[in-house]
Amino acid sequence: MMAVEQSLRSLLTEGAQAGTFGPGSKLPTERALVEQLSAPRSAIRRALEVLERDGLVIRHVGRGTFLTEAVLQPVEGAPANTSPAEIMQVRLLLEPQVATLAARVATQADLDRITECLDAGGSSEDFDGFESWDARLHRAIAQAVHNGLLMNMFDVLNTARALPVWGTLKRRTSTPELRRCYHGEHTAIVDALRDRDSAGSGEAMRIHLENVSDNLLGRH
Repeated sequence: MMAVEQSLRSLLTEGAQAGTFGPGSKLPTERALVEQLSAPRSAIRRALEVLERDGLVIRHVGRGTFLTEAVLQPVEGAPANTSPAEIMQVRLLLEPQVATLAARVATQADLDRITECLDAGGSSEDFDGFESWDARLHRAIAQAVHNGLLMNMFDVLNTARALPVWGTLKRRTSTPELRRCYHGEHTAIVDALRDRDSAGSGEAMRIHLENVSDNLLGRH
């Protein structure tokens, strides 16, 4: 049940951050959530009870379940002077371990979402499209761990990736050939995740991030 609760929390938080949900928004029906999260109806109901207890949702008999303002609590961002080297240090410390754990606990719905991000990134022919799906892919892998504290940490990291210095460096070093290389590395990560290969997932993520670091920072 805990995994269902965390999946539902992630769904609501991501929707709130993306603007899909807001305070007062009506949640999908229980039946829709059962299909979306691939979970039993009893687990969905119990997860909704926990979210209501925590003040994230409010339920009205005969009307449905609605979000409260608590779901929009902001995550404090990274310092404005965070350097690309610092970003890559943290990514290399965090993301290989995240991939290792995701291979063990990801649901089929998680793996499907990860694969969708991979395929969309591979189909992107320009820098902006690829970078958008790159960020979504890495976030989807983190979401597959179903840990709210981890997602807060990951979202702080993502605020650092949104800093101008990071974007400028990425754009300056990006080429179609390099994007194809990164897509191949992403594919290796996702293949290992789908095979439930924990060690292989972590190693594929480490190799990918070390390559990104070398290309961005010129270090070997």
